[in-house]
Amino acid sequence: MKVLVTNDDGVYSSGIRAVVDGLPDGWDVTVVAPSSQMSGIGRAISLFEPLRINELSGFDVPTYSVGGTPTDSVILGLHRVLDESPDLLVSGVNLGENLSSEAVTTSGTVGAALEAATQGVPAISVSVQLVDEGYKYHEGGLDLDLEFPSKVIEKLVGGVEEKGFPEGVDVLNVNIPSSAGRDTPMRITKLGRKVFDTSVEERHDPRGKQYYWIDGGYTKNVEKGTDVDVVLNRKEISITPVSLEMTSNVDLEVDDIIPG
Repeated sequence: MKVLVTNDDGVYSSGIRAVVDGLPDGWDVTVVAPSSQMSGIGRAISLFEPLRINELSGFDVPTYSVGGTPTDSVILGLHRVLDESPDLLVSGVNLGENLSSEAVTTSGTVGAALEAATQGVPAISVSVQLVDEGYKYHEGGLDLDLEFPSKVIEKLVGGVEEKGFPEGVDVLNVNIPSSAGRDTPMRITKLGRKVFDTSVEERHDPRGKQYYWIDGGYTKNVEKGTDVDVVLNRKEISITPVSLEMTSNVDLEVDDIIPG
């Protein structure tokens, strides 16, 4: 199989290596990813500035950095780097969970997968939860064991090779708890409506000028059976089938929203 790999944490992220390690030997794998950290940028596309592609050395598979967003990376990977369309795109492993409909619209990792699906390529986005006991910061970045997420990817892509991509599904959004191991169940879930209670923290710089940090904590109101519930409460692996069809399934007439 021919596979394109990307992410939103940047081409040098350990999550990229975890994906490549999880793909079977002999597969035709190419990495095209942002040159720098691009988390939270969603499906942003660089329409008003030039983009550059640089081929990198020292990697196990052909690897290219793009001076743009994850979506830019997918577009350039499909239309400039690869000579033919891949069978699959894998985006991740993202260092941080991407849960609920909030993440689907804001995550660069999921955004890259959605772009691939728009271009006709089935996609898997994979994220791993970060909690205090599961990671630590050090001078070189995040220190996180991604051996198990790599094995999850191996199972997922093996299933796609054997059974094909699920019909009617454009993206499989996978989230792995930090505590997950060999015996952790996998669950098919639906997207939660909300994962964060957003807050804005006001601070002041040394000159007294105000600035702000967007912050927040996990919401307490979690619907059972959603990806949020399965990962955060049940500590199980969530696989959410996502479709590009975003039209609300309601019986609505123009007269219902516009005065006659």
